Amino acid sequence: MLGRRSLDEQLEGLRSALSRNEVLTEVMSRAATMELPGWYVTAGCLFQTVWNVVTDKPPTSGIKDYDIFYFDAADLSWEAEDAVIRAGQKLFAGLPAEVEIRNEARVHLWYEQKFGVPCPPHESTEAAIDSFASTTCCLGVRREADGGWRIYAPHGLSDVFNLVVRPNPVLAPREVYETKAARWRCEWPELTVLPWPG
Repeated sequence: MLGRRSLDEQLEGLRSALSRNEVLTEVMSRAATMELPGWYVTAGCLFQTVWNVVTDKPPTSGIKDYDIFYFDAADLSWEAEDAVIRAGQKLFAGLPAEVEIRNEARVHLWYEQKFGVPCPPHESTEAAIDSFASTTCCLGVRREADGGWRIYAPHGLSDVFNLVVRPNPVLAPREVYETKAARWRCEWPELTVLPWPG
């Protein structure tokens, strides 16, 4: 089981699992051409691809969308972000999946209205990834210019491979975690969902 292997073996296992999702690899390849500052493909499309591989499902099964985060603090206007989103809609047209692009430098401007708690401004894309409701979600991957993979996994990869959903109570409210975990468990009943801390 990869969850108990060395980090090097886990990283190789992650690349191997993600490479089986042809939609994901195409999203990564196209995203690289946008040259967005600090970009990553992140969240569900990554760990859910691994869950699919581990549980012998088709690699794209149950994946709702493909998230791309970037960080551009130079222009916090909605118009600037919207221009990137529109460029992405053209770039990713024809893929059998929804691709969502967001400037993480702007999250603090709308987060409280959507989730009911304030969000301090993020300082980087990595900081935004750190704030996901579950540590299992805290994962970002991108293709570098040299063809290599940059992988950001602040909590490691063991939970991802071991099908463990662990809460990350740094920003998102408890109900966000519990709602997501319940939805994921319907799709992947093999998951172990750990409770929100009391």
